[in-house]
Amino acid sequence: MDSEYETYKKELAAMHKVNKIYLEGFKNQLINKGLSDKTIYNHVNNVDFYINNYLCYEDVQGVRIGCYSTSEFFEDWFVRKAAWSSCAQIKSIAASLKKFYAYMLTLSIVDQDDYDELRETIKEEMPDWLDNMRRYDDDMLEWQPDDF
Repeated sequence: MDSEYETYKKELAAMHKVNKIYLEGFKNQLINKGLSDKTIYNHVNNVDFYINNYLCYEDVQGVRIGCYSTSEFFEDWFVRKAAWSSCAQIKSIAASLKKFYAYMLTLSIVDQDDYDELRETIKEEMPDWLDNMRRYDDDMLEWQPDDF
């Protein structure tokens, strides 16, 4: 009998294979749209981080659930887990997710309601996410080693 961790690793490996196919298709779509190599690289990396790191961090979750997970990601997880988090990165990843999930919609991996929910959440909550990021940065600037 597999341990929980072994089961997780197997599920994760299987999900990474599926996600790799989605990312390749997404990349090809961006190439076909004539985007620059740098822009394509950024979009694919942003989405890869979201679907392969965040969505699979504790439980292995498919891309569809990602339409409903952006609030937790941008409000908390990204700010705490990614040393390179910033307001600019939040905007960049949000733009990449909108493009990726539009592609997922064309494949019927997500439906219109899923995609609309993602777009609405990003539109409505972006100001809060950016404020939260600024507060986090300010708190880190004020922190001193002898605060222990």
